[in-house]
Amino acid sequence: MTSLTTGLKGRSELGVALLLGAAGAMVFLDANGLVTPYSKSDPVGPKTVPFIVAGMLVVCAVLLAINVLRGGKGEAEGGEDVDLAHPADWKTILPLAGAFILNILLIDWAGWVISGTVLFWGSVLALGSRRYVRDGLISVALSLLTFYGFYLGLGIALPAGLLEGIL
Repeated sequence: MTSLTTGLKGRSELGVALLLGAAGAMVFLDANGLVTPYSKSDPVGPKTVPFIVAGMLVVCAVLLAINVLRGGKGEAEGGEDVDLAHPADWKTILPLAGAFILNILLIDWAGWVISGTVLFWGSVLALGSRRYVRDGLISVALSLLTFYGFYLGLGIALPAGLLEGIL
């Protein structure tokens, strides 16, 4: 067992390969469960793209695993403003995560426009903006634009929640 762990030491990319493979398997199983009526006008059908995506995920997982096992390593991020020795900025990360969690908790009950406004406004505040009124107005506008963009442009109705009948 110790030879296995020492052989895998420093190969954390295998975890990414495992996640890619699991995602591919999950997409394949989900696509396989799709029930679609046969259509002569659409010989490709709605299962084709998920099967292609699943196959590509599994192929990428296998190729990544082979690369890592042969000694390949991912490069450390060399961004111009990234200091890997500097600790995480929890004063930014926690409020940002809170805005996302609030969005998840509010979307079904309050609707997208309200939860999206909370998401956008909370994200801007967490990232350091202090123009509260302007940011709030832009957040409401973005939420409304995405709500109607999905509905009118894509035919997808996002939850209206408390604003049902108004929007």
